[in-house]
Amino acid sequence: MKIKKISGLVAAPFAPMKDDGDLNLEIIPSYYNLLERNGVAGAFINGTTGEGVSLSMDEKKSVTDAWVKSGKEGKGLKIINLVGGTSVKDCIELARFSSLKGLDAVSVISPHYLKPSSVNELASFIKEVADHVPGMPVYYYHIPALSGVNFPMLELLKVSRESIPNFAGIKYSHNDLMDFFSCLNYDGGYYDMLWGTDQTLTSALVLGCKGAVGSTYNYLAPLFSLLIKNFESGNTGKALELQQQANEMIYLLDKYGGIRTGKAFMRYIGLNCGKFRTPLNNFDEDTYMDLCKDIEALKVKENMFSLPEKILS
Repeated sequence: MKIKKISGLVAAPFAPMKDDGDLNLEIIPSYYNLLERNGVAGAFINGTTGEGVSLSMDEKKSVTDAWVKSGKEGKGLKIINLVGGTSVKDCIELARFSSLKGLDAVSVISPHYLKPSSVNELASFIKEVADHVPGMPVYYYHIPALSGVNFPMLELLKVSRESIPNFAGIKYSHNDLMDFFSCLNYDGGYYDMLWGTDQTLTSALVLGCKGAVGSTYNYLAPLFSLLIKNFESGNTGKALELQQQANEMIYLLDKYGGIRTGKAFMRYIGLNCGKFRTPLNNFDEDTYMDLCKDIEALKVKENMFSLPEKILS
């Protein structure tokens, strides 16, 4: 299979929720339009940011369907679906559904309760899913901080090269730049390596990375696109300046409790994605107002941040 590599930013969308905790699929067309207007190349759905592990199979299929239908009205963002990583049967079911719906690719994460004890066992898990969608690119989602599985990804590429014909690459959400660089250059740069740590995107670009997947590209895509443009034109100093501006926003994620802060950012820019499901705590109104004050204090320039009127007009 010839791998069609992804260039640019791929956002990892949030799962929009109503006040009662049910999915709010009605806003996904507006969400799609937001990403498209901000020049994002694709959407990585049902992932960490999308609360995939907190959704039922039917809900994940509904989210998938909503993004596919939105894509038919747009210019065509690349849609990658994280199909799971605990039950191989569930992964296969959602991968087949994704193939039937015409998605661009699927992704698999390692089992994170009964974990593989070797790279070969991990590759066997991925292969069992990939074999059921032979015409579809399959990515591995490497995020050891959450999965608890941390093998050198270079070894996974070597094992998969002959055994998984439709293995396309890795969403690399880890800080091992040496391993990532080796993966980028493996077999003449055969695989598609997508950087998954937004706060160090510039470092990945230096190594030769062309595509990235991240949660902050939901609301900071204009800033990161400008960063990439400056880097590619040789203005490394400006790219680093923009990386620092992005990181000042990312620091607020840590200050206000991690991933739950992302939905508060979305509310701030005019696309309310609701709350996270338990066990994550949600913002009260006072905390949200404190966050808004911190955002405004950063004085992020309008052309670097998705403001409400830009989304809804």
